[in-house]
Amino acid sequence: MARYNARETEAKWQAAWHEARTFEVTEDTSRPKYYVMEMFPYPSGRLHIGHLRNYTLGDVVARFRRSQGFNVLHPIGWDAFGLPAENAAIQNKVHPAKWTYENIATMGSQLKLMGLSYDWSREIATCSPDYYRHEQKMFLDFLKAGLVYRKTSMVNWDPVEQTVLANEQVIDGRGWRSGAPVEKRELAQWFLKITAFADELIDDLTQLERWPERVRLMQENWIGRSEGLEFTFDVVDAPEGLPKTIDVFTTRPDTLFGAAFCAISADHPIARGLSATDAGLAAFRAECAAMGTSEAAIEQAEKKGYFTGLYVNHPFDASRKLPVWAANFVLMDYGTGAIFGCPAHDQRDLDFARKYDLPVVPVVVPEGSDAASFTVATEAYVGPGKLANSEFLNGLGVDEGKRAAIARMEEMNRGKGTINYRLRDWGVSRQRYWGCPIPVVHCPDCGIVPVPEDQLPIELPDNVSFDKPGNPLEHHASWKHTNCPTCGKAATRETDTFDTFMESSWYFLRYTDASNDKLAFDKAKAEYWMPVDQYIGGIEHAVLHLLYSRFFTRALRACGYVDATEPFAGLLTQGMVVHETYKDSAGQWLYPEEVQHGDGGALTKIADGSAVTRGRIEKMSKSKKNVIGLEEVVTSYGADTARLLLLSDSPPDRDLEWSDSGIEGSWRYVNRLFRLVTEPVVVLPAAGTPVPAELSPAAAKARAAIHRTIAAVTQQFDQIQCNKAVAALRELTNQLSELDGSGVGEAWVLREGAEALIKLSAPMMPHLADEMWQALGNSGFVVDVPWPVADAALTVEDSVTIAVQVNGKLRATLEMARDIAREDAEKAALAEPLVQRAIGEGTVRKVIVVPNKIVNIVAN
Repeated sequence: MARYNARETEAKWQAAWHEARTFEVTEDTSRPKYYVMEMFPYPSGRLHIGHLRNYTLGDVVARFRRSQGFNVLHPIGWDAFGLPAENAAIQNKVHPAKWTYENIATMGSQLKLMGLSYDWSREIATCSPDYYRHEQKMFLDFLKAGLVYRKTSMVNWDPVEQTVLANEQVIDGRGWRSGAPVEKRELAQWFLKITAFADELIDDLTQLERWPERVRLMQENWIGRSEGLEFTFDVVDAPEGLPKTIDVFTTRPDTLFGAAFCAISADHPIARGLSATDAGLAAFRAECAAMGTSEAAIEQAEKKGYFTGLYVNHPFDASRKLPVWAANFVLMDYGTGAIFGCPAHDQRDLDFARKYDLPVVPVVVPEGSDAASFTVATEAYVGPGKLANSEFLNGLGVDEGKRAAIARMEEMNRGKGTINYRLRDWGVSRQRYWGCPIPVVHCPDCGIVPVPEDQLPIELPDNVSFDKPGNPLEHHASWKHTNCPTCGKAATRETDTFDTFMESSWYFLRYTDASNDKLAFDKAKAEYWMPVDQYIGGIEHAVLHLLYSRFFTRALRACGYVDATEPFAGLLTQGMVVHETYKDSAGQWLYPEEVQHGDGGALTKIADGSAVTRGRIEKMSKSKKNVIGLEEVVTSYGADTARLLLLSDSPPDRDLEWSDSGIEGSWRYVNRLFRLVTEPVVVLPAAGTPVPAELSPAAAKARAAIHRTIAAVTQQFDQIQCNKAVAALRELTNQLSELDGSGVGEAWVLREGAEALIKLSAPMMPHLADEMWQALGNSGFVVDVPWPVADAALTVEDSVTIAVQVNGKLRATLEMARDIAREDAEKAALAEPLVQRAIGEGTVRKVIVVPNKIVNIVAN
């Protein structure tokens, strides 16, 4: 039996595709377009097999759609800026650019080994001035359009890395990389006005019908639109120099009569002002500054506060005074930096009130409960009910109470009904070298001056030093110091660089016209290709990257770059590739190739025979060493075998376990399929031979299976259910293997089946498909052959499996002719011995027949 030579075959066809420039595309209005892309990789080092699942899924979609006649754009590039390159430069004493481009070369060659159908002529790297010059121009256009501003804000500052950290990067008060205690600092930062599109971003989620529901929900929650009341507390006897009022937003104005305190952020102007003369408050503020500021950290932390000594008047009753506390669960970055606490109906407020012995007054009472006796102990009541202990609101429902409270506040000119958002404007300043320079100059006389467009790009200097902490651009005198473009006097460049999410927020548009050296992209070309029809990537990017990209597209629309609104019409969040983890006796992680698998599941270390502990099955990661090298798999089994396993067994949105048995099984199938086509049991007729006038029963059955498989796989690829497609192909392979070629027409059916298997498997195993296609005497590439179309008359099965129930319980299943007469179905069901036994001595009262599905017998 022939053994498929994967190494030689794959190299041959990859060279042929490259020479023919098979996957390079241009706009073609005579064909429907299809734009498929995977989230582009960060060039951090060598790829392992776990990285390849999303790229393989994207390649299946691209090849399938091309065979269906679409003009397919399938590009690739590199998300090449970021702190890891800077850290590598410090550790390895190599320039970030050198480290990055070497990784790009390595990873690019690895991707090419997999036979991915990329248009490499459109390859981009975001760290190239040819790319980021256009981003600088976009920023200046956003500035003109009022979508950019600069303000001083409180930030998380890592004193070791000398940079701003996002809230999510502060773990237990320490920097996630350096481990240094994080400081709170006021810093001037650049912001993009993403909140200007908050309503549109949330409303248009309903248009994204081909996005996973959980991703849409995550974005909706992140934007966090809520209707409520914005009102003002008057501070009683406010100290000189401090605000006389405290602004609050609430979604529960119906509970205002249950207010027990007012809580402000430790960074609120009042708290900051008072801490100058109150050592206890200053210490509390320092404690809050050292605390994690992510929502998860705040939710998990013990709720603490410090009484400021101030009081505010209740807005509905000036005779009631509420104490003002500084609290660690109130942030200046969320809402107004102040809340009112209603302990009876908010668990966080209740925990706080119990800790500091504050009153708990229920103002929403469940239906049927007595307002006079209803109490709240350790669990806040958050359900429906009628308002009580609330003066003019008494007796109203919650929603009625909200409306009435807002109306009264508006009558008093103390507040107004409004919509608030959890979403905050996007701070894009980063104190790093390896990022896109922000194209503005700071002039003592002219202030902030945009760099003229004819001076773009502002390139990063090559000769930087990482010997000092912080941003090397701050210490690079010849680059930092310049002349003001307006007055010509001495000025300084902005030394902050952009958040790397900036580059990934528009790269899909650059792909549409990647070689344009004058514009970011030609609008007509972008309009032809956009939106991306199928985007594939990890769930970890469900909020920030996707939300920023949606915002960026709208901002570009506002500046005339595009007419499109949504960048990604379809989204697939693929599952991870997982593998067992291993540790040696010293607790050190081991690579799979360092472990010997013995009888009975025993594991030993190959190097010295010592015992190895099997750990959990986890996502492949270099840190835990549970990775399988890409080159090793391709060398041993070929890219198509690896692709097949990555697409098998598990739905694409769920995790897939990589195993030795799995890759061996895929390799066996590859060889079996190769032999079925290249070593047929009988000489096959020439291509184009008409269908025989007569077919043996076995041939007719096999031909029906071929066309049912064509219909099924087409539907499965359309839904990116590749695991089901693999199963269908294996089943068809089994059925065709049963033909010995001796019957009438069997040789013809074997050829039809072989060609169907080749075409259907080509998106998943393209090298093998082209090799088999050639072996059958055909020319060209399978990707250019039209996708097979099932004969509808052959996809209808002659028989169906019908369930037979007795009194609602399944008692038998019977094979019956499709569309059998009701009387015959009833007769066959009643004659079945298992059914007769279930009926026993009972009497059949009724028989219900659902055609082609079920026979339900009622007996007693």
